[in-house]
Amino acid sequence: FSRPAAAEEPGAGGAAPDAEEDEAEAEIIRLLKRAKLSIMKDEPEEAELILHEALRLAIQSDNKKAIIYTYDLMANLAFIRGQLENAEKLFKATMSYLLGGGMQQEDNAIIEISLKLASIYAAQNRQEFALAGYEFCISTLEEKIEREKELAEDILSVEEKANTRLLLGMCLDAYARYLLSSKQPSQAQRMYEKALHISEEILGERHPQTIVLMSDLATTLDAQGHFDEACAYVQRASDLARQVGHPELHMVLSNLAAVLMHRERYAQAKEIYQEALKQAKLKRDEVSIQHIRKELAELSRKSRPLT
Repeated sequence: FSRPAAAEEPGAGGAAPDAEEDEAEAEIIRLLKRAKLSIMKDEPEEAELILHEALRLAIQSDNKKAIIYTYDLMANLAFIRGQLENAEKLFKATMSYLLGGGMQQEDNAIIEISLKLASIYAAQNRQEFALAGYEFCISTLEEKIEREKELAEDILSVEEKANTRLLLGMCLDAYARYLLSSKQPSQAQRMYEKALHISEEILGERHPQTIVLMSDLATTLDAQGHFDEACAYVQRASDLARQVGHPELHMVLSNLAAVLMHRERYAQAKEIYQEALKQAKLKRDEVSIQHIRKELAELSRKSRPLT
């Protein structure tokens, strides 16, 4: 899901700074650009050093916007590196600065950080915190959307309304994945259905995110033994994925093959798994390659005639 960034980049809007502040801010922006480039080049250690220097300058010049933006980047970097405790502290620091600056709890930036915190709690098996976090994000956004529905466009633009709905979709998707991993497929199904509805309405049926959600919804239906319904969703997802050249086509095909295997359509499942394997090799996705090979071995055992 596309969504607004959690923190506004320094240099965007605000009163005109004096020469010294202008120089400090220009240096902070330069450092932040270097840090983002290092992240893109998969040089996390270098990015971290640059961000610490940017934070030192931001605090020294008392540039609140730069402090918030730098904390947010540091938190996201720690998050993608799997440094969950550090990411938690940094996200909380970012949130504290945002709330201290007068931002409301229902603001999209606060919800986005809350969602990341919920994902951290889920990864740490802090189930009570994870559950509370996901439910806070979803209920807050649902209430906000309902309240803002009738607002005129000159008060709240169509794009802003869409961004809030897309953020809700992202929260529903994350919560559904958590529920599925917690062996609660029927609850996950409800979340995926809501997320898919939002994605289809705003992004369209052929959007990569919509296709992934169709495939994921099929997985939850498959887990409950609703094989026919699962097959309909994942077949549609795989058809669309082929048409648009989806970057995760191999994963969608693998899901389709799994559903076909559960329906005991072994020959068709084998054919689809082989296509998925070919696509995974083209993508050099080693994790998927191993998974598909394991599934093919399982399929071979299941389809072997009893002697």
